[in-house]
Amino acid sequence: MPDIQFRIEDRVARMTLARPPLNVLNISMMREITAALTELAQREIVAIVFDADKACRAFSAGVAIEEHVEETIFQMLDTFHAIFRQLEQIAKPTIAVVDGAALGGGCELVAACDIVIASDRSRFGQPEIKLGVFPPVAAVMLPLVMGEKRARELILTGEIIDAVEASRLGLCNHVVPSAHLDGKLLEVLAKLRELSSTSLQFARQSLDLARGRTIDAALTQQENIYLHELMKTADANEGIKAFMEKRKPVWRHR
Repeated sequence: MPDIQFRIEDRVARMTLARPPLNVLNISMMREITAALTELAQREIVAIVFDADKACRAFSAGVAIEEHVEETIFQMLDTFHAIFRQLEQIAKPTIAVVDGAALGGGCELVAACDIVIASDRSRFGQPEIKLGVFPPVAAVMLPLVMGEKRARELILTGEIIDAVEASRLGLCNHVVPSAHLDGKLLEVLAKLRELSSTSLQFARQSLDLARGRTIDAALTQQENIYLHELMKTADANEGIKAFMEKRKPVWRHR
C-alpha cells in the first residue's frame, strides 16, 4: 500500500495517510483504505485510528479534483463512499488524529469518526461549493455532528473554521497542542483497551441505528443527485475545470 501505512498493535488498527504533501485522496489511495478496512471486519480490535504521516502538511486536503471529470467522476464517488459504507458495516470505534488541515473529503472522514483529537493549529471545512459542487458525505454527516443550521452554513459558504470553533460545534472531542497529540491518543486508547471489542462493536452498531437511517441509504440518494443532476450542469463542470486551470470560475448561473 504505497499511500497508507497500515498496522495492528495491541487491538488497535492504525491507518496513517501517507501521500505527501497534502494527503489528497485519489482513487488508488481510497481503494487502499477500503482494502485495509475490509481486512479489519473479522478482527477483534477496539479502535481504528486515522492519522497523517509526519511528512505531510495536512491530515487531508480532500479528494483529488482532477478525478471529478466526466471520465472518472462515477468511479471517484463510488470509491470514496465505499470507505464510509465500510466503516458503518464493520462497526469498529474510530478515532481521527488531526494536525493541520482537514478539508473537503478529509473533513468528511473526520466527521465520520467517533472521536476526534485535533491540534490547536488544525483547520476544518467543506470548500466544495466554491468549485460549483457539494460534499455528499458532509451533507449526511455534518448536520448529525454539529446541528442543522451551522452545518448548512459551512456547506453553503465553504467557510474554513479553526480547531477551537470545530470543538465548540462538536466536530472535535479534544483540542491540544501538536506536541500533546500522541499523549491524548494514548489516554483515549487506554480506556478503550480495557473494554470488550465485541461490546464496543455492538455499541457502535446501536449508535448508528439510532440515527434512523443508514449511511448506505443516505449516500445512494446523494449519489443520484450528484452524478445525474449536479454533474450535468455547466457550472459544476466549469468549477472543476477552473480549479485545474488555476483560474477563477466564470459561473453561468450567478
